Amino acid sequence: MNLKSLVLSSDEKIVRVLRRTLSDLDISVEHCNDPEAALRKLTRDRFEAIIVDCVDARSTDVLSSVRRAPCNKRAVAVAILDPAIGLRFAFSTGAHFVLYKPVSGERAKVSFRAARALMKRERRRNSRVSVQIPVEISKHDSDTHFKVNTVDLSEGGLAVKLPRRTKPTGNWQASFTLPGSSTPLQTKVEFAWEGSGPQAGLRFVDLPPENARLLREWLQRNSPEAERDDPPVRSQLTDLSLGGCYLEIPSPFPVGTHVTLSMKAAGNELRAEGVVRIMHPDTGMGVEFTQTTPEHRTSLEKFLGVLTENRELLPELLVEPDALEPEDSTSSRTASESKAQIDDPLLQLFHSETSLSPEAFERELRKQRGTPGNGPGAAAAHASA
Repeated sequence: MNLKSLVLSSDEKIVRVLRRTLSDLDISVEHCNDPEAALRKLTRDRFEAIIVDCVDARSTDVLSSVRRAPCNKRAVAVAILDPAIGLRFAFSTGAHFVLYKPVSGERAKVSFRAARALMKRERRRNSRVSVQIPVEISKHDSDTHFKVNTVDLSEGGLAVKLPRRTKPTGNWQASFTLPGSSTPLQTKVEFAWEGSGPQAGLRFVDLPPENARLLREWLQRNSPEAERDDPPVRSQLTDLSLGGCYLEIPSPFPVGTHVTLSMKAAGNELRAEGVVRIMHPDTGMGVEFTQTTPEHRTSLEKFLGVLTENRELLPELLVEPDALEPEDSTSSRTASESKAQIDDPLLQLFHSETSLSPEAFERELRKQRGTPGNGPGAAAAHASA
């Protein structure tokens, strides 16, 4: 099943380049010349990517409208801009990726390879598997609890049949066991929608990484439309702390992207999960780790030690996207900001210097590397090219 994109542009050269590039990546193109036609399609059809040539306020409004279209609010948004327009403006419209004019086939292919990986992940997150399993739901601050059965299941949540006269709201705790597994999955959930009948939708909140992995693997095995993810992207690790890392990568993922990192150096391996906190197009991105287990910290300290003792060692690093963080997901960010202000200069840089140019950001990184006492827990390890 091909991925679908909506392209809004009246520039024939840009459209030709995009058609050729996207066709090579198995992404179909639905083309619109005017913003009104594009807006109509946004409300009626689902697309994995919305690509807009931002030539005026009307076309830019289409990009801003993507998040308000229920069937496309999770689509990957791409802005095509004149070089004179700043990145801050592009990202304020809701764009995840930016292409600067003149649009070349080579540059477009690099950007859309990264975009396609996210498009596949988002489509799979939204795909649902019909399954009936018992779920126990309990309220955090009371003794209220009840049992329901699922209707279907996805990476982002589940649909359930509610008991009669039950109309719960707010945050709850859910526990269920996947068919064929003996490991109960427990996670926070919130009631996201209520159907006209007894059905309701539960959205997972802060699903633990191990539970997310087990759920993802089960869905892959049981989804009738399962497709393979794109292979991980090679990148270069430049800075690493106990809280996060900075990577050089030709087409970085957008801020808010949850990623999985696989690092190898001198026979040591580290697998880490994180979220992109700062992104510099064509240059790199800063990733904050989301795992907090003692086992992860021990592995990270060991890996940091290897890099600290071997300054010329260039680690092997692969990165793959997991999902885009919802725009209203602020709890994890707020907690991490507090941590960054206390004990991790690298994270502090990610959160406080988002407006810096890539060149100015690199200068700040160099200052951290040269600060006496920057051991593990600060911008500790620098991987030399």
